[in-house]
Order: sequence, then C-alpha cells, then structure tokens
Amino acid sequence: MDNLAHTLAGAVLGEAGLKEKTGLGMATLMIAANIPDIDVIALLFDENLAFRRGITHGPVALILLPVVLTAIMIWFDKWQDRRGKRPAKRIPVHAGWLLALAYIGTLSHPVLDWLNVYGIRCLAPFSDRWFYGDTLFIIDVWLWTVLAVGVWLARRRRKRGHAAPRIPAITAIIALAAYVGAMNMASNVAEAETREAVIAAGYGTPDMVVASPPPINPFHRDMIYRVDARIGDGTATFAPAMTVTLGAPPFADNMDAPEIARARAASKDVADFLFWARLPYAKIDRTVTGTRVTVTDARYDETPGGTFTVEANLPTE
Repeated sequence: MDNLAHTLAGAVLGEAGLKEKTGLGMATLMIAANIPDIDVIALLFDENLAFRRGITHGPVALILLPVVLTAIMIWFDKWQDRRGKRPAKRIPVHAGWLLALAYIGTLSHPVLDWLNVYGIRCLAPFSDRWFYGDTLFIIDVWLWTVLAVGVWLARRRRKRGHAAPRIPAITAIIALAAYVGAMNMASNVAEAETREAVIAAGYGTPDMVVASPPPINPFHRDMIYRVDARIGDGTATFAPAMTVTLGAPPFADNMDAPEIARARAASKDVADFLFWARLPYAKIDRTVTGTRVTVTDARYDETPGGTFTVEANLPTE
C-alpha cells in the first residue's frame, strides 16, 4: 500500500491506546509502519521492481528492523534530555513497550502490502515466491477515510478530556477489518466466477485468474486471466447483481518465443521485470536489422516506456 495508508495504520494503532504505553509510542508506531519501505533506496543503485517488497519485507528484516528502530528512539529520547529539549509532557520511555510497538508497527506493513495485486515476497531471502491478496487497490481512498476519521475523532476526544478517547480508533480498526474481509471475499468470488465464464466460453481452463480492484469502486473488479499461454480480460460487478463480462478472445502472450530468452539474457531490466511479473506478455517486432522485444504485465497495461513495460533491442542472429 502507499505510505499514507501505512502511516495512518500506525497512527490508529497508537490512538487505540498503544501510544499510552511509553513515551515516543506514537512516533515509533508510525515510523515502524513504514520502515520496510527503506528498500526504495535501491532505486538509487539501478535496482527496480524486482528488488522492491523483498528482503526488507521478509522475516529477517522484520525481526531486526524493530530492534534498530527501538535503539534509535531510545537514543533520541536521551539526546533530547541531554540538550534540555525533551518535552515535559512526554511520559517516560519504556524500552520493552517501545520494542513491542516497533514490532507491531513493522508487522502491520507486510499485512497491508499483501492486500493488493502488486505482490510481496514475505519469505525473502529464504524464498523468492510472490504472494498476492487481490483485495485492495494500492491506493484505497476508503481505507484512508476510515483510518483518518478514526484518528481524528480519537484525538478530538482526547483533547476534550473524554472518558473513552480510544473508541473511534478501535471502531476504525474493526470497520477496516470488516471492509478488507468483504473485499477479499468479493475478489475470491469474482475470480471463481470468471474462471467458470472462461471455461463456458470455450477458451479452456485458466491457470491463473486475477481480480484487480479499482481505486474507488468497491463493487467492481478488472479481471485478467491466463489460459494456454494466452492472456484475456473482462470485468466483474457486484451491484445490483454478480455479473462477469469477458472482453475480446484471449491473445497469445508470446512468452515461449526464443527472443524472450535472448532478451532476458541480454537485459537486466528484462530479467528483473520477468522475475517480478505475474501475467507478462510480449510484443516482438522483427526487422532485417534486429528485433525489438517489449514486455508488459497485464496487471498494469500501459504504453511503452512506462514503469511497468520494458524493452530490449536484439541484433539479428
């Protein structure tokens, strides 16, 4: 998910009562909820999609990162104290609780990242398998709204001295869990119904069906499927009734063409893209002077030159 969603997740956990356990509790939760995304620094070293959501989202990092963050927060508290800058209203820092909150915030990150179609390698570096939730769009305005309202109301209650300031944040967490559960169930149904529709259309039995949620409408899914080395698409809607509509007949993905193996060997960008891609397909333009291979992932169909498309120019053999 986007970093605003992660930050709000840390904030709502804090307002639900966890920030009261130790000084710097809220800051620790919000930073921890984002800390696995330190892998973005790899973009400065010519890494790309294949590196993201990998080792910093896996078990080793999820064990070590909270420890490092806790040490930094304790140092920061002592540094402020030495300089006479420590806020007088800050409650004492409790190392044990600070570590616990760092773990809670950090673990919330892969849980949210799993929810979309982009994928996460939550077992890296022990396994490079990608996991997908197909539940929410990577930027979900309803998630933002529920968490933001919960945090705002809780802070407002706390400021006014309400006897139960945590209730809005706790309610937001429960509401979000219900929303995520309903969205996940809807995607599972859409994938099952699309599979049956593809079979009924005579295209064969899909080996993969992906329900891709749009950014705003929770009652719609963009459907993508692969059957016998062909890629097809469609839509699924849930209101007023469950309806699956297939698009044009599936087209060849060309992933078994010999040029794909050549492009993978010749271009790190292509190799990395294919490592990340879930539903790749290729366009192969052959001329007397060479071959251009353009590879795209059907989850993020776009024009050449975009983030989710790579090209390789191969000389004539």
